[in-house]
Amino acid sequence: MDDSVNDPANDSVAGSGTDALADRVADAGAAPVPGRPGPGSPPGRPGPGSPPVRWATAAELSSAQLYGLLRLRTDVFVVEQACPYPELDGRDFEPGCRHGWIERDGRVLSTLRLLVEDTPDGSALLRIGRVVTAADARGRGLSAALLRSALARCGPAPVVLDAQAHLEGWYGRFGFARTGKTFLEDGIPHVPMRR
Repeated sequence: MDDSVNDPANDSVAGSGTDALADRVADAGAAPVPGRPGPGSPPGRPGPGSPPVRWATAAELSSAQLYGLLRLRTDVFVVEQACPYPELDGRDFEPGCRHGWIERDGRVLSTLRLLVEDTPDGSALLRIGRVVTAADARGRGLSAALLRSALARCGPAPVVLDAQAHLEGWYGRFGFARTGKTFLEDGIPHVPMRR
């Protein structure tokens, strides 16, 4: 296991011509301590002794870690949700992409990814996506811990996501608000949201 995966010096989100934004994300500091998210945090906190949130680029992941992240996403987004659509979209290896995950005993329990995106007006924003927790690990606050960690890295930068419609209220507890109409993605209703 490469210890650089947990080194805060490796937490910068770079690439796609958004160095200033990447610097702000890198300067956001380390993730909150699991089980101690701080005042005003949304419910669903993991308990004491919960595994830490880890961050890495795809290139920094071991093949076993990358397989674990992609397998969990496929198990949930393709198999469990019965969506016969390709899960892999080519964005996992973008220079600005960071993968956050929580694992126990080498098994990935929850993951998300953080992307840097350019906008038509030349500004940049951050996109959170592929937020997922294994069926047998749900209800422990793992996705909440991941989302808090991602938002800490983002600092005040604008952040967007496309939430499955039934999770709109959950994301709202983290400061996200709907920005448009419900749309179908892979046959599942989603809503665009921004913080």
